[in-house]
Amino acid sequence: MSAQSDERDGIAAPAAPHPAAGDTAETERELGSRAPAFIKASKPLHLSWQVGVFAVGLAVVAAGIAMLVLPGPGWLVIFGGMAIWATEFVWAQLVLRWTRRKVAEAAQKALDPEVRRRNIILTVVGLVIIAALVAVYLWRFGLSLPWNVDE
Repeated sequence: MSAQSDERDGIAAPAAPHPAAGDTAETERELGSRAPAFIKASKPLHLSWQVGVFAVGLAVVAAGIAMLVLPGPGWLVIFGGMAIWATEFVWAQLVLRWTRRKVAEAAQKALDPEVRRRNIILTVVGLVIIAALVAVYLWRFGLSLPWNVDE
């Protein structure tokens, strides 16, 4: 059951407690449609609004999927399409909340000194291996520039 149907049935959803002024915890937005009140008031108008939001979001997500193989910021555009859907659909709001939470966790984990030290060590080891492979290749085959190749 959605928040909209609760409002239409006359059942008030319990209000979320407001955080204290000094509370630094991130407050989550209320789930449900963010359409203007005059659109929510008419069921046919609200349904057509939802269809329009879905179509625009689908077009943006499809463009993002195309950009995964074509030049362009594919994932950024896909998340933009999800944000468009999240203005109207609860499932998209929940997906974005989950994604935001996972990104914040990954950022915190990346800032952990032990993880940073491990990543630096792995990067240095990888660069040393690549440098050794390049050195072996150059020693074995030499450097032949494209404009100096004899045909």
